[in-house]
Amino acid sequence: MQNLKKLTRAEQKALRPIQILDAAFEEFVERGFTATRVEDIADRIGVTKGTIYVYFPTKEELFSAMIRHISVPFEAVLAEANDLSGSCTQRLKALVHLFYERVLKDRKTREMLRFVVSEGSRFPEVIDTHYRELIAPIFERTQALLDEGMRLGEFRRAPAARASIIVAPVLSMAVETLIFSNRRDLDLPGYIEAHLDIIVNGLAVAQS
Repeated sequence: MQNLKKLTRAEQKALRPIQILDAAFEEFVERGFTATRVEDIADRIGVTKGTIYVYFPTKEELFSAMIRHISVPFEAVLAEANDLSGSCTQRLKALVHLFYERVLKDRKTREMLRFVVSEGSRFPEVIDTHYRELIAPIFERTQALLDEGMRLGEFRRAPAARASIIVAPVLSMAVETLIFSNRRDLDLPGYIEAHLDIIVNGLAVAQS
């Protein structure tokens, strides 16, 4: 096998912040914010603690940057949601599938939920910014789809036609996944099927 080209010093320097953030993610997941030591993050990538501080002067700034770093999947959800096609029902079902795909199958997205719960009170501004810039637009896109369906007569005007109600079961399953990991069979396919059944039948306009 041909050896990969060795990175230049400049290329290594450019990659260093990403390497630090990836290592920080693993340490924060494993130990939580309080117990995580900057030297342990440094050890993961073979650098000194001082190198970490060159890029991130405090552990708090490092944690904040790590949260931004792992938020990319949420941006992808919004982009893909805007590209959905078909009837309102088809798009809503596809959107729910997309939520499960991104939230449950992407480890960093699942762990983001853990950080929100465990560290939210310590970093309220970080969490609020994350919600405002990434989560709120997803809820707004979901609500816009529900409103469109009601306007076109495809969905009935029901109390359940709210984005928070549509998304809640996804978050519930994400929490169960975080709690039980692989220790329980959560029957995700059956859960998603039941969720979609409730949505579609709950929003369906009664046939006369």
